[in-house]
Amino acid sequence: MRVLIAEDERVLADIVATGLRRETMAVDVVYDGDAALERAAVNDYDVIVLDRDLPVLHGDEVCRRLVAGRIPARIIMLTAAGDSRSKVEGLSIGADDYLTKPFDFPELVARLRALARRSPQSVPPVLSRAGITLDPGRREVFRDGRYVALSPKEFAVLEILMRADGGLVSAEDLLEKAWDENISYFTNSVRVTVMTLRKKLGTPPVVETVTGSGYRL
Repeated sequence: MRVLIAEDERVLADIVATGLRRETMAVDVVYDGDAALERAAVNDYDVIVLDRDLPVLHGDEVCRRLVAGRIPARIIMLTAAGDSRSKVEGLSIGADDYLTKPFDFPELVARLRALARRSPQSVPPVLSRAGITLDPGRREVFRDGRYVALSPKEFAVLEILMRADGGLVSAEDLLEKAWDENISYFTNSVRVTVMTLRKKLGTPPVVETVTGSGYRL
């Protein structure tokens, strides 16, 4: 899952981003409304965490423009105002969900995963293929009943491959969906991650490398 956090409280934004990365999500962070629109225009996000009181361009206006531009990402709006009127206003301009500050981090994670399941390319909460079962909510992977301990990045790559349902996934697509925008497209991170993932999943190998094209499961 790829997430954009638009939050002007930098400490909060960075803490949340770090936590979400540990939850196997790829996360980009911006601190004002203009930057949020710029990132959403060039990157494909599953969910956008949008602070309502952003500087430069207010979060309400950001939300309106995202909806008007038919950006497919789901939007969860954050605000310090917890009254029902504020919630109604936020939802009426196009937000898919609304969370009041301060919030519990596990609740945010649960809401993000729920919103991602409602995206145009939604998938079942638990994925199964080739003897592998992956539960995004519990962050658990089993192969033929055997628990497989994966790093957050290995988990993210495996989830993307399983969502492809046997289709080919290029290294560029994996970089786009499992790493944030700070990663270099010349890195060998994808190759190394796939190699360690294949080893951990055991034999017979289930992750196939298609030379010059990508990977599939």
